[in-house]
Amino acid sequence: MTADTLPRTTARRASGGGQLLSKVLLVVVGVVFAFPFLWMLATSLKPTDEVFATGTSLIGSRIAWDNYQIAWTAVPFGRILLNSLLVALLGAGLTVTVSVLSAYAFTRFTFRGRAALFGGFLATMVLPQEILVIPLFFMMQQLQLVNSFPALILPFAFGAFGTFLIRQFLLSLPPDYEEAATIDGAGRLRTLVSVIVPLLRAPIAVVFVFSFIEYWGSFLWPLIIVNDASMATVPIGLQMFSGERGTDWGPMMAAVTLVVIPSLVIVVLLQKQLRQGVAMSGFGGR
Repeated sequence: MTADTLPRTTARRASGGGQLLSKVLLVVVGVVFAFPFLWMLATSLKPTDEVFATGTSLIGSRIAWDNYQIAWTAVPFGRILLNSLLVALLGAGLTVTVSVLSAYAFTRFTFRGRAALFGGFLATMVLPQEILVIPLFFMMQQLQLVNSFPALILPFAFGAFGTFLIRQFLLSLPPDYEEAATIDGAGRLRTLVSVIVPLLRAPIAVVFVFSFIEYWGSFLWPLIIVNDASMATVPIGLQMFSGERGTDWGPMMAAVTLVVIPSLVIVVLLQKQLRQGVAMSGFGGR
């Protein structure tokens, strides 16, 4: 081995050791994050009286498949899942639409006070939901929308997070695409729909998934605005497994397992766009 090859060999070994360490750390982190889901699935298959009696053991005395049947029939769980799916899909779709339009206006239109208006818009992100629910409730009451799907969807579809994310991505896009479309005779709306939106697939996927999960797991607002069991969403439905005699943990964890599935499916289907969106958006802003 010559003196020239020695440093390269040492660097190669160091690089290989670093990659091995990274893989080991990734596996450890993956196991840590996957354990709650594994515990959830294992608990959903235990008899209720053994959920805490078995300690850290993941296996009960028998596999209680009937927990899933009880979870489905003890409460109107099919209707609850349908309600949440409808609210989450429509809410996420509306959030994406509002975010794209707002971000396009803040990046492509020039008007007085644009920076101040955008700053004020971003400032709404620091307001906790607890501050907003009371005035929003009175607003929905005045509009006679209490206990309705519009009341569940509309109030939180106009947040600043999606607008900020898509705006950052739009700032990195050169105006050449829009100029070419304008020369071809396309108007603003046609240019936005046919030219800009296809280029925004990655950040749109990020906004859609985040909004879907937020609507899917929202508890406080549905608890306040809904007073009919037929309009209940998933978090309200899970609360139904707790009563005066305690919590029926086996069926409840079975219900939680069913609840997790839609979010996992959407994340898996959009994982490519999510990776691109997280990697690209947010770093082209000015």
